[in-house]
Amino acid sequence: MLASRITLLCFFLLMVSAPNVWGTSQAADEISTPDQFKDEFQTVPCKNSERQDAVKTLFEQMGAAASEITVDSHKRVENVMIRRDGTGEGLIVVGAHYDKANNGCGALDNWTGIVAMAHIYRSLKRAPIQKTLLFVAFGDEERGLVGSRAMVDAIKKDALPQYCAMINIDSLGLAPPQVMDNTSSGKLARVAEEIAGKMKIPFAHARIDSGNADSSSFLNRKIPSVTIHGMSNEWPKVLHTTDDRATRVNPLSVYLGYRLALALVTRVDASPCDAYR
Repeated sequence: MLASRITLLCFFLLMVSAPNVWGTSQAADEISTPDQFKDEFQTVPCKNSERQDAVKTLFEQMGAAASEITVDSHKRVENVMIRRDGTGEGLIVVGAHYDKANNGCGALDNWTGIVAMAHIYRSLKRAPIQKTLLFVAFGDEERGLVGSRAMVDAIKKDALPQYCAMINIDSLGLAPPQVMDNTSSGKLARVAEEIAGKMKIPFAHARIDSGNADSSSFLNRKIPSVTIHGMSNEWPKVLHTTDDRATRVNPLSVYLGYRLALALVTRVDASPCDAYR
């Protein structure tokens, strides 16, 4: 259970001794707080028809101008995207799918990922970055990774080396952060573990061999990718069921996933583009 695995001591250590993820003196108010994550799950859009607009609203609440939020339309799917240009070359994709399965509200799968990604955007929207960040809310993941496949298929072969990494966030909320090894690059998975250790965040590797994730679409085109999730052994009883609702979300799990993913993004941004290939 989450309560037994994330102790108050770990939480205290994270708050007072985690290294500055920027490596600079970034303003403290750019790091979201655990209380802010509690507020995010007071309501969750429970209909697929509501979720794209809810993503846009959430990013606007995080400081994005409406004009910065675009919809990347393909034949069968729409992805919501925000681009933040860096000072140098290279691209990092930060992704989470916004659609849900037919049953339940999709609070865990995957509104938690959308919330974590939106807070990463908030944390980095004024930070000095080297690489261009593409924040992408993928559509129709539940129908077979349709949104991420459409994005990846549109990348021309000669542009692939510009994509340094894809960091995917999918289904936090039940346990501490974990890497889904069967949908992740080995190098990025090991870096995530290293960062978690330094930040004193509880961490694990957890294969879900029957599962897939949007990172898989990028791996198929040799782009280094990782999926961070926060599922416990209870996940088969919750995901894609009527039990996937806001009351099942532990905001601390989502917060820790956000902190780990944020630190991983900044590590990749400071590294050579081919460091994780």
